Amino acid sequence: MIFLFGNKKYVAANASTIVFEMAREEQFELAGEHSVRDFLIAEVGKLADEVHPRELDFKRHLSDEALAFNYLCLLDEYSFGKLIVAATNSSFLERRQ
Repeated sequence: MIFLFGNKKYVAANASTIVFEMAREEQFELAGEHSVRDFLIAEVGKLADEVHPRELDFKRHLSDEALAFNYLCLLDEYSFGKLIVAATNSSFLERRQ
């Protein structure tokens, strides 16, 4: 998975790793009571003026990975970033053709 955001390129196996790295670079404190979910809630709040409110509803029953992936998709959808998901399993690629 690759996410392009501003002049940064994030490469990781999953969305939560990318969001964790984004939080670290923003110097968002993830230790203790703060989590990736807290970072996502804070970041989504910054988009409230540009993104429809229904897109900003984080469900508590979703895993952090699902929320992180949805956040990256949201940024991609609204052209704030570019998400590239590539299958690396060759048998998966062969079945798709």
